[in-house]
Amino acid sequence: MSQTIELQRIEIIGTATAANTAATTTDAGPHLLITGGVHGDEFESMAAIRRLADGVPADQLTGRLTLVPVVNEAAFLNGNRTADDELDLARVCPGDPDGSVTLRTAVALSQLIQSADYYIDLHSGGIRMDVWPMSGYGMSDDGDRLEIQRRMARALNLPVIWGTCGNLDGRSLSVARDAGVPAIYTEYLGSGRCSPEGADAYFEGCLNVMAELGMLDREQPPSQVELVIEDPRDGSGHMQLQNPSPITGQFTPAVTLGQRVAPGDLLGHVADVTGGDTREIISTQSGWVLAIRTYPRVHENETVIVVMEDVD
Repeated sequence: MSQTIELQRIEIIGTATAANTAATTTDAGPHLLITGGVHGDEFESMAAIRRLADGVPADQLTGRLTLVPVVNEAAFLNGNRTADDELDLARVCPGDPDGSVTLRTAVALSQLIQSADYYIDLHSGGIRMDVWPMSGYGMSDDGDRLEIQRRMARALNLPVIWGTCGNLDGRSLSVARDAGVPAIYTEYLGSGRCSPEGADAYFEGCLNVMAELGMLDREQPPSQVELVIEDPRDGSGHMQLQNPSPITGQFTPAVTLGQRVAPGDLLGHVADVTGGDTREIISTQSGWVLAIRTYPRVHENETVIVVMEDVD
C-alpha cells in the first residue's frame, strides 16, 4: 500500500488588519503559498523560505502564509534534481496517490496549491545549469488572473520577466492554472551553489509580492526589472527542448547569461572523450541567453543553452 506524502510546511496566520481591503480575497485576507525545492538541487529557494519563516511576524501579516522550504525531500536527500524514481516533479503534477514517491509528492503539492489564493514557486538552475534571474508566468485568457500574475512578477523584482505558453501540463503552475489560482515561478542562477544574492533577492521579492497583495504594509523598492517578454506561442517556456547537444561529451559555452544572440551565432561546442569529434552549436534563434549548462559532461540531446526569444 502506498504511503501518503505529507509536505513539511510552516503556517503563519496573520493578525493584522488589512490596510487595503480591496486586495484581500476574504475578510481575513488572502492565502499565499510559497514553495521551494520542487527539485532537490535548487538551494536558493530553500534558504529564502527558511528566512521568511522567521521574517514575517504574524502581527504584521494580513491573511495566511504557507511556506514549504523543500517540497521534494526525496530528491533533496538523493542530492539530485529528482528522487530515485528519476521522475521530474515539475512534469508529473497532479500525480498519482498510488504511484512512486514523486507521483505521491505531486499529489500533496497539487492539493496545497488548490487550497491557496496565490502561489509563488521558487526555482534555480540546480546542479547543471545557471539561469538569468527571472520571474515568469503562464499566459492566460483570464484577463484578471493574467494581470495579477503580471503584478506579482513585477513585484518580485528580478531583472527579467517572461510570460510563456499557458497550456503546458504536468507542472505546479498548470495545477494553479486549472484551479484558477494566480501563480508565478522564479529562477536564479544555480550550478549546485546556494547564491547568497539569490536567497536575498527571493526573500525580499516575496515580501514585495505580499505587499502587492495587501498582506504586508511595506514600501516597494525601486524596480530592478530590465526586460519583459511575453511569448504565448505553443511550447514557449519549455527549456528542456532547446539547443540539444548533438553528441555525448564535454560542453564549453561561448556565451554568457543575458547576452543577445542571433541566428548563426556560436553558442558553444561539445567534444567527445578523445577530442576527435568536436561539434559547434549554432543559434537558430534571436533573443537573450536565459540559461547555460555549467556542468560540462553532457549526454546527447540534453539542452545546453536556453534562449528567451525576442518575439517582437
